[in-house]
Amino acid sequence: MIKDNGALKLKLAGVLPHLNERQRRILAAAEANALGYGGIQKIADITGISRPTLYRGLQDLAETGADDVDISRVRNHGGGRKRLTAQQPDLLAALEELIDPCTRGDPESPLRWTCKSVRNLASELNAMGFEVSYPTIASLLHEQEYSLQANRKTSEGKEDHPDRDQQFKYINRKVKKFISVRNPVVSVDTKKKELIGNYKNGGRELEKKKRPRAVLSHDFPDPKVPKAVPYGVYDIGDNSGWVNVGIDADTAEFAVESIRQWWRRLGCKKYPKTKSLLICADSGGSNAHRSHLWKRELQKLANQFDLSISVCHFPPGTSKWNKIEHRLFSYITMNWRGKPLVSYEAVVNLIASTRTQTGLKVQARLDTRKYKRGIKVSKQELDKINIKRSTFHGEWNYMISPTI
Repeated sequence: MIKDNGALKLKLAGVLPHLNERQRRILAAAEANALGYGGIQKIADITGISRPTLYRGLQDLAETGADDVDISRVRNHGGGRKRLTAQQPDLLAALEELIDPCTRGDPESPLRWTCKSVRNLASELNAMGFEVSYPTIASLLHEQEYSLQANRKTSEGKEDHPDRDQQFKYINRKVKKFISVRNPVVSVDTKKKELIGNYKNGGRELEKKKRPRAVLSHDFPDPKVPKAVPYGVYDIGDNSGWVNVGIDADTAEFAVESIRQWWRRLGCKKYPKTKSLLICADSGGSNAHRSHLWKRELQKLANQFDLSISVCHFPPGTSKWNKIEHRLFSYITMNWRGKPLVSYEAVVNLIASTRTQTGLKVQARLDTRKYKRGIKVSKQELDKINIKRSTFHGEWNYMISPTI
């Protein structure tokens, strides 16, 4: 048995072209049968022969030697339904044109990467007049040696917290409980600060060939350069986002003000009868679980809107599990890739225009308020916070109730 995929691919590539259609599927089916469990899929990936054809080859193997099998019946070369690329000669060129602006790495490399999904590509090609499904797009990309890949995070810090998984389960139970009774659950965080000006922004967008947009060659840190501070609120049950774009410091006061603006403009209208809110947040940053200012401002928010605010923090080093990262921020980044963020207006408009096929809608506003850094919370103020901590990691899980 040949276990090395490379050797097996080389072997089949040398033999299959010399066989007729029936012989090809029988040989491929025999190799799949020899590989055992998963062999059909592996041979399909290596040869490009479809799974139904391989199953037919297995049937041919089982019938070998039967008196009523006419082995002379072989379809002429070129027979059968024509491939879509033959029916629509411009299809492959159109697909390459869509892919090219998003291709990363060396274009001469045998492995090229694309950041567009097959469903999005199929939708765009259908809009251009082609008739093609996303599985066919996947097959064509595979033949062209494309691979859809993503960044891989492996390091989460020096050591995982021993109760990390238990905290995840606790958060999951809490979220399900709130959503089941139609109470709002939001995931919150601050997106990384963005330079405002004609600076390079990662990614590509369609432009005329050899006419890239000129941007400044340097973007060194400079306190004089204005920066956008996007604080996001993602409504998990409603699949909607809210982003408060600050121009100043990322403080706990700014974080709670962003949540306040979400509730005032969207939350109270979507959940008019609720008296409870669940916030899922990271353990650090402006919404850190150790921040006294964060809790003091949440108390003000609870008093203002007569809300009992429950908070669940993700364990240190696990921020990538926060749903806002892959349900909201990732799509915002994709929407403005390759576009310099030349003004605050551009930032707000690009965020607000973010949409997905799953129904995500985003609203954004510019927050021009200045936020003071280094605010100290007195013991008297801390004593006034009506906080009830959970018996399981009360530093991560707690509820702040109105005091009026």
